[in-house]
Amino acid sequence: MYAVRLWSVRHARALHRAYEFFSRFAPYFAPLARAVGERRAAALLRPVEKAAKQLLFDCRMCGQCVLSATGMACPMNCAKEMRNGPCGGVRPDGNCEVKPEMRCTWVEATAGTKLIAPDHRAHPTPLLPAIDVRKHGSSTWLQVVHGRPDPAFQPPVESRQVAAPDIGSFEKACRSGSFVVTVEVAPPDSADPAALVAQAAKFRGLVDAINITDGAGGNCHMSSVAASAILAAHDYTPVYQIACRDRNRIAIQGDILGAAALGVKNILCLTGDDVSQGDHPQAKPVFDLDAVSLLHVARGMCDRGTYASGRKLETPPDLFIGATANPFVPPFADRVANLEKKIVAGARFIQTQFCFDLQLFEDFMKEVRRRELHRRAHIIVGVGTLGNAKALRWMGAHVPGVHVPEVLLARIGRAANQTDEGKRACIETIRALATIEGVAGVHVMGHRNEHILAEIIAEACPRTLAE
Repeated sequence: MYAVRLWSVRHARALHRAYEFFSRFAPYFAPLARAVGERRAAALLRPVEKAAKQLLFDCRMCGQCVLSATGMACPMNCAKEMRNGPCGGVRPDGNCEVKPEMRCTWVEATAGTKLIAPDHRAHPTPLLPAIDVRKHGSSTWLQVVHGRPDPAFQPPVESRQVAAPDIGSFEKACRSGSFVVTVEVAPPDSADPAALVAQAAKFRGLVDAINITDGAGGNCHMSSVAASAILAAHDYTPVYQIACRDRNRIAIQGDILGAAALGVKNILCLTGDDVSQGDHPQAKPVFDLDAVSLLHVARGMCDRGTYASGRKLETPPDLFIGATANPFVPPFADRVANLEKKIVAGARFIQTQFCFDLQLFEDFMKEVRRRELHRRAHIIVGVGTLGNAKALRWMGAHVPGVHVPEVLLARIGRAANQTDEGKRACIETIRALATIEGVAGVHVMGHRNEHILAEIIAEACPRTLAE
């Protein structure tokens, strides 16, 4: 079945033409379908559709078929069931983060899309809605018979329909045009907030905002929403990271409202890492939403003043909404399409994965500028370091989506003081990034390495000390 699935992607253009032919003539059978009745027509079509789609695409009969928009690669075969991919954890060989023996479904989808439409980059980026579990098992062929051949694309949120937002300090910094600096902090393994506040204190006056991770790497810590609220209460500017891995859309929307009520003004929407690599590999991942559908839900709450269900909110949240991008993993040349989709869905700032390869990033930014995406969202580039070359090599091998070039590992590895050399390389990267058109700032990361990160920021971004 897997081999046939890959064959279908390689023949995406022919299969797409066959589908177009079917969708053109299928409506002629609509009177017959109405005559025999909707249920009976579905009962007749469903087993044939299921058999054909399972053979060709490993179809799961989700009832929301989007094959014509995903290069004949069924997104339900994605281990995270992402409807808008790829995620940032694609392996260097193009295989899946969760199932390394399997080609990434969205890498295949990108390849199939190119075969269907060689000029695919000129097309608008479609937003595919989160799955509707009520439709599972239903026939999409019957929808085509009734004249509905296209996938149910999700329109982007239009102009704000509720009161103007109260703009927070991080959004003001981004809008000012100055070089912004954010830093990432992991919440503590403690019920005592003092440890978190002590971590944040190292960056007082140095950064524009502090990201609070949400179970990064599939490991359990204090909740991101609680940690963000604690920092807000202590007069810091948190960015509340929300991973789709652990909660469904009901819980996520409740957490967004709770965070806003507790003074949090910024959120970062993530799909989330694979649980099997964390400290609870026996846990069940949720992935009810992906990062793109979460962005759309969050923007709907803020700008429309409604839940994803359409129910009205009494007081909408005021949030500066961001997302992530990873230019450093396959499919390299097409990563900008995923970034564009996130911006269309509502991201107003973007934080990238660690940048250790400047040439790869500059190639990415050329396409960003060509599409003028840097004018629609603030691009904040991930930078950082660890204590030595061994730790960096481990991170490159085990942290999804991190690419550390051999030349950098060799440079740090032969240094007399590897910590200082890693710090020096990070500072050089920050200064180089500051010269690239479209870069709005840097996002500094390094697990449990706060004192080194503070030194890097103070030396590479001295303007923050004066503010």
